[in-house]
Parts: sequence; structure tokens; C-alpha cells
Amino acid sequence: MIRPEQDVLDLTPYPRPEPLSEAESAAACEELLRFLLRERGLIAAFSATYEKKRALVRRYMNERAPLPVPPEILALQDRLFWTESLARGVVDADTIPAGKYDIALFEGDITRLRADAVVNAANKSLLGCFLAGHNCIDNAIHSAAGMQLRNDCQRIISALGHEEECGNARITRGYNLPATYVLHTVGPMVGREVTEIERADLRSCYVSCLDLAAERGLKSVAFCCVGTGVFNFPRAEAAEIAAGAVINWKLRHSENRLKVVFDTFLPQDTEIYRSILGMM
Repeated sequence: MIRPEQDVLDLTPYPRPEPLSEAESAAACEELLRFLLRERGLIAAFSATYEKKRALVRRYMNERAPLPVPPEILALQDRLFWTESLARGVVDADTIPAGKYDIALFEGDITRLRADAVVNAANKSLLGCFLAGHNCIDNAIHSAAGMQLRNDCQRIISALGHEEECGNARITRGYNLPATYVLHTVGPMVGREVTEIERADLRSCYVSCLDLAAERGLKSVAFCCVGTGVFNFPRAEAAEIAAGAVINWKLRHSENRLKVVFDTFLPQDTEIYRSILGMM
């Protein structure tokens, strides 16, 4: 597979900034909001709580096109977002117990995981979710990583010359996520019934991510539940395909000790994966 991101992106690990104090976080949020409002031709002339201002920052970031950002604004954003990542509580993938085939299960927020890479269930534009405050994984990852992530994804799409196809995988830096990298993959959008093509596309999402992780020499990768949620793939079948794809890949690459974490957010998904992995 052609990987234009390796030609157009800086893929060295992103440096971690110094975290902010509470007062510094409030000031950084204020300045970010001013910048985002100025882009819209507006002036910040209202009084609001920190929580309200922070929600507006996320909203305007979600809706923002991939445009250049002044270095001083990125520096403020990075310190604020990294402070928030630390406050959410970083979970090291190495500490999550793994079973057969170096596969582990974790229920929780994927933006807390310190792994070599986390997998994002992207859309075909790769640009993230533009719905303000939407609770999809694509929105959560872009909102926690920072504005650089959408800009990097735009560079990939520009280099490709077309939208991403289902089943492929692309890599960017994780920026202000605890994870070093994000692997972006586009799952199938299911209609009334799942087709064999859609099953093959979902399987390809997992294989492509694992192949890319191996190419980059990564030691751990955390998968979200690709294809479920708004993409409408039935949860139980999606989990069976995911586990099967990972196990088959592991059997074909027995020399590779890549740790795979299945990250679930809903208890029902956790039970599905626990049942499947328990039968291995």
C-alpha cells in the first residue's frame, strides 16, 4: 500500500509540554477562545464560566476547517490539552493484563491510553467529526489531540488525491494524546443488512492497522470498536470479526509480540469481548 503520510508528515514522537496550573489553564482557554472567535469575525465580549468557555473551544475546534494555526496558539493549546490528558488519568497499556496472543481488554476512554498507537474509527474524509461536541470516537480523539491532527489528515488526503477507502490505515502523530500515534481506519457503513463486502472491509481495517503497526516497529496498539455506533455494524459480529482478524494475524506473524488492546467504552461491548476472548 502507498503510504503518503510517511512523505508529507513529521512522524517523530511529539514533545510533551509542561503542564499548566489552574490559573494558567484558565488563561490559555481564554486566549484559545479569542483566537477561534477572531477566525469567525467575532469578539469575545461576554462573561462565562471556565466550563462554558472550554466547551466553546471544543465546539469551534470541531467545526473548524483544516487551516494553519499560529505557533503561539498551538503552544498554548498543547499545554492546556496535555494538562487535561494528565488530569483524565493516563493508563499505560503495558500495565493492562494480556492473555493469549498478547491480547488485552480495557474498558474506558481510549484518549487515556498510553500505547504506541490508538486506532481511530475515521470517516472517508479522514478529517474528523465536524459535529460540535459529538460523542463519537472520531470527535473524542481529534478534540483531545488538538488542531494539528485535522491538518495532518488533510495533508494525507491531499497527497492521496481522493477520499480514503474502507479498510485502509493511515498514521499520524498523537499530539496531546498519551498515545504516540493515531492509526486512522475507515470502517464500512452498514445499511439494513451486513454484506460480505462489509465484513471483508471491517476485517481489512484490523489487518491494515496491524500491518502498519508492524512496519513502524510499534509495540502496542489499542483498537476502538471499529464500525459500530453510527456506522451501524452489529456489535457482536463486529467483535467476532475483530478478534478473528487479530488472532489470524498473530498466527501469521508469530515472531511479532505486538500487544493488542481491545478498548471498549460500553459495558455491553466489554461483555461481548470478554466472552469471545474467554473462548480462545
